[in-house]
Amino acid sequence: MDRDEESIVAEVVERELLLMSPAVRSSRALVDQLLDPEFVEVGASGRRWDRRSMLSGIPVMQGAADDGPQYVASGMTGAVLAPGIVHLTFETVLDGRRARRSSIWRKSDDATGWRMYYHHATPVPDA
Repeated sequence: MDRDEESIVAEVVERELLLMSPAVRSSRALVDQLLDPEFVEVGASGRRWDRRSMLSGIPVMQGAADDGPQYVASGMTGAVLAPGIVHLTFETVLDGRRARRSSIWRKSDDATGWRMYYHHATPVPDA
């Protein structure tokens, strides 16, 4: 990976981490800035989320309160798949539950920059 790609991946990683922070998760307006208009997620529960359902539910989901369980991410890596497309993979722990995650981010033509286009989470069973 060249320096430009490293810089792009670092920017996308920063945005991914923002989406896990209580300060952002508790704000529909902030989440709105980070989700692509065509956003889709398949959550660890198996539920399919679109942008509208995610925006309406996010402020009350786990990880949105400063005094509640929060996401802890590890092993985050990324690759530039094509110009304007980045794929991240990592693991999280939330309230003792582990999940393997994959996100696809795409760069918007407007000033919003990188936005999450697709996210998938798979629960990791206890050993």
